Amino acid sequence: MKTKYIFVTGGVLSSLGKGLAAASLGALLQTRGLSVTIQKLDPYINVDPGTMNPFQHGEVFVTDDGAETDLDLGHYERYLNVPMSRKNNTTSGAIYNSVIAKERRGDYLGGTVQVIPHVTDEIKAVILSLAEGDNAPDVAIIEIGGTVGDIEGLPFLEAIRQLRSDLGRDNCLNIHLTLVPYLRAAGEHKTKPTQHSVKELLSIGIQPDIILCRCEHSIPGELRRKIALFCNVDQDAVFAAVDVENIYEVPLKFYEEGFDQKVAIMLRLPARNAHLEAWEKLVRDCADSKGRVSIAVVGKYVELKEAYKSLHEALNHAGVANRTAVNLVYVNSETVDEANVASCLKGCDGVLVPGGFGYRGVEGKIAAIRYAREKGVPFFGICLGMQCAVIEFARNVAGLDDVNSEEFNPLCAHKVIYLMMEWYDFRTRNLERRDAGSDKGGTMRLGAYPCKILPGTKASEAYKKPLVEERHRHRYEFNNAYKEALAGKGMIFSGLAPDDSLVEIVELPSHPWFVGCQFHPEFKSRPMNVHPLFREFIRAAKKFAG
Repeated sequence: MKTKYIFVTGGVLSSLGKGLAAASLGALLQTRGLSVTIQKLDPYINVDPGTMNPFQHGEVFVTDDGAETDLDLGHYERYLNVPMSRKNNTTSGAIYNSVIAKERRGDYLGGTVQVIPHVTDEIKAVILSLAEGDNAPDVAIIEIGGTVGDIEGLPFLEAIRQLRSDLGRDNCLNIHLTLVPYLRAAGEHKTKPTQHSVKELLSIGIQPDIILCRCEHSIPGELRRKIALFCNVDQDAVFAAVDVENIYEVPLKFYEEGFDQKVAIMLRLPARNAHLEAWEKLVRDCADSKGRVSIAVVGKYVELKEAYKSLHEALNHAGVANRTAVNLVYVNSETVDEANVASCLKGCDGVLVPGGFGYRGVEGKIAAIRYAREKGVPFFGICLGMQCAVIEFARNVAGLDDVNSEEFNPLCAHKVIYLMMEWYDFRTRNLERRDAGSDKGGTMRLGAYPCKILPGTKASEAYKKPLVEERHRHRYEFNNAYKEALAGKGMIFSGLAPDDSLVEIVELPSHPWFVGCQFHPEFKSRPMNVHPLFREFIRAAKKFAG
């Protein structure tokens, strides 16, 4: 068989960095000339994270084909520079949904539907789908969400246990990421959490081949030998995942540990040298800052930074491209109003208003946008941020009374942002009205859509090409009935759908840098290929800072 499978599990506690570890290993294998894909299997019962509160789940990452996925897919894309798709993320909810649909159709011929074999077979089919077609990857890395011992994760673990038998040891590798805490009072690392985590894994029939130890400080050889002995792995199969200042150092640290070499040997992958020049240059560039800017991120989910993960990374990428350190100042838009906006944004060289849903905190976003517009502070509005910029401009420049979005006030006089009366069923991309009582999940404009760029604009200066594709996640659009009124007061519509039906980018040419886009450019930014709008935004902020 062509594709080799690497299964990554986690133990002791969550948020150890399985996603970053999987992405970093994938990046290392890429530098050895191998094609790599990564898949995230999430144990929660939601069909996808699209309807989940950002405070619960963090960012929803959107792929080109319109899948609402786990934020780890953002790490995968940023490290591999390969677009993910709906194949790269599935959940317990999606698995059970598929199994139940088959049962209702009679696919199981009246048999009793059980976790084993029906649910586990469905999971195995999802994993093996990565190797279908003519362009099957050399390596597929499968990250199992959650922590070993979670009840909801058991079907996934059983499925990968079965796959080891189905595909053979030479084609499958189990990597277990665990915690080795350092007790400062005792002055030593403790291996018991790792031992218990591996014991839990062994109890369900999975023997890890490699143990990856998340730790604050490097683990001495004696401790590695102890872990190997008690966890029944080779002594050279225990690796340290030490905390780093910059997450893009992780592939280089893994290489220094010999992690990719051990994986290649155990999977009998081609013996090739890793070419790390691009990663080494990236890390050098990250450390080579000639200036510093402060960017205010005025949002409603700022208490959980994971809600803006891709945004955070895209701003850092833009900082590296401009040789400028980016200091992010998260401002809760619920606390901002016309009276205190100046103090909330004091010392900031740029204002970014990100996406979101619902009316909570919107007036604070609008106050921040007005401040940026009137004071000449570089402004970047994304999705809801663009819509708020349109509302602010219509109220305070175009002089329209009772202006709002239909999402926030369906009875207002001027709905400059509205739900199109004849709008796309964006799941099938057909023009048809949808039943207002239909499911919430997947009912937005999702995924990549083309956008033509107006020459001579800030957008054109950034993209340097007439047509681009960007990813969307929203229900409401700019109301074209107000194009003429706002254009007459100085707003430019610099990005449009190819048939002119939808506004994608707005600008104010009289402002040093004031740009709003309906799409989410952060989803397409890469550390070695920064998104042009973020690059130009940080460049404008750097100029503003002087």
